Amino acid sequence: MNANLPEHSQLGKASAYVDQYDASLLFPLPREPKRLEIGIKGSLPFLGADLWTAFELSWLNLRGKPQVALAHITIPCESTHIVESKSFKLYLNSFNNTRFESADAVRDRIRSDVGAAIWQGGVVQSSPGVRLLLPELFDCEPVQELDGLSIDRLDVECTRYEPAPDLLTAAFDEKPVEETLVSDLLKSNCLVTGQPDWGSVQIRYSGPQIDQAGLLQYIVSFRNHNEFHEQCVERIYSDIMARCKPAKLMVYARYTRRGGLDINPWRSSHPQLPPPNVRTARQ
Repeated sequence: MNANLPEHSQLGKASAYVDQYDASLLFPLPREPKRLEIGIKGSLPFLGADLWTAFELSWLNLRGKPQVALAHITIPCESTHIVESKSFKLYLNSFNNTRFESADAVRDRIRSDVGAAIWQGGVVQSSPGVRLLLPELFDCEPVQELDGLSIDRLDVECTRYEPAPDLLTAAFDEKPVEETLVSDLLKSNCLVTGQPDWGSVQIRYSGPQIDQAGLLQYIVSFRNHNEFHEQCVERIYSDIMARCKPAKLMVYARYTRRGGLDINPWRSSHPQLPPPNVRTARQ
């Protein structure tokens, strides 16, 4: 098992610019420690993935001419490790002055390297997905907000800025509902640097109706919390499931980009197609 710790990564440190391909720049971090903090042991209680968008991807073709693309990378939530985001940026930068025979070769190299990083020699249950969009397809990239009823309309008093699951309540004695709620007020901080991470979150569920005011206060309670994106979403999912007991639940967050990357974790209690990987206005 890889013993990497967040504080051992390049986050918050001066880093050399490596412009020749180097897969060793990827810095895997085990998912298990943070999952144990929220009571997840053994089999996962959810399905899902982390949907990454890389906006700064470039390489040279065989004649030395620069090429550019966007990359959509899907990291399965069952992987044993995540890749620390700054290391991912440094890794992608290492493509900048490296010649590849085609965009397909770049895609395959990213898929292979990321796959090795997120499983760290363990049993591979699923491979990462990698899709490159070349400039002729940039116009096809949609910008839209998350669907659902915004709970930000509520005029609530917010006084707690560390995760407070006791704010979550549901109407267990009333008829179950099915609804989708969204908020743009999700903010947390990087686990290592303490720098702010801004996001929007979509919560789709069926079951006892969740008190919307309490849910909004709960989302705001992450404001001073230090945790990576993936860990925040799994904490939100676990707290809602434990406190509100929905029959079905999906939590999907889209975080604004940092270092040319955005990370958008999605967790679901049931099999379903991944949510649309569309960019919000703030991304």
